[in-house]
Amino acid sequence: MLKTDCTREPQYQRDLEIARTLGLTTLGLMTNQAWHDDPKHLLFTAARYKFVAKMLSGKKRVLEVGCADAFFTRLVVQEVESLVATDFDEIFVDDVKERMNSRWTFEVRQHDLLAGPFPGEFDAAYAMDVIEHIVPSDEILFIKNIVKSLAPQGILILGSPSFESQIYASPQSKTGHVNCKTAPQMRELMSHFFHNIFLFSMNDEVVHTGYAPMAHYQLAIGCTRKET
Repeated sequence: MLKTDCTREPQYQRDLEIARTLGLTTLGLMTNQAWHDDPKHLLFTAARYKFVAKMLSGKKRVLEVGCADAFFTRLVVQEVESLVATDFDEIFVDDVKERMNSRWTFEVRQHDLLAGPFPGEFDAAYAMDVIEHIVPSDEILFIKNIVKSLAPQGILILGSPSFESQIYASPQSKTGHVNCKTAPQMRELMSHFFHNIFLFSMNDEVVHTGYAPMAHYQLAIGCTRKET
């Protein structure tokens, strides 16, 4: 543990104070793996969550679907009034609960969206890096159950590696990626549930509206629900 009493420059004294009173923050299960195997990937994930946070800023009640270790969920918590994070894998849910920080609390629950909607009504929902793990035959049910938890004017944000990026994906990623899509396919999926869809692309941590087939990651925002 840190032994010195103070830092050389006074503005960094708070660094010591936090370390001594609150301890040093540990990474979650998934972010820990990324830090060991591919550190730059943490930047990409953080950028995706910052995008979501800014798009949903000011929302009262938000649902995260497929939160995994929820390490970057705090970025969204910083911008919204309340957030519920869900994952179908209880191992990740337990990990999130063990690392919960009292300053940045949010509810976390185990729930499988293929089994049914999450109870309650939300102003917005988002699912980063989830739809590519849902087999195509289940994707409509998956999105439908998310939408059922949304208020009439609710927003849904989906993020997924692009279909075109998969030739560069790691073996570990390819194992779980069974449903990566092109931008037109993302729009088509969202059009079953929303009147308005806005598409964005990402390369590394940069969000843009450039040529989608050259993008590594796709983001789709659905607004104004259709009756389903």
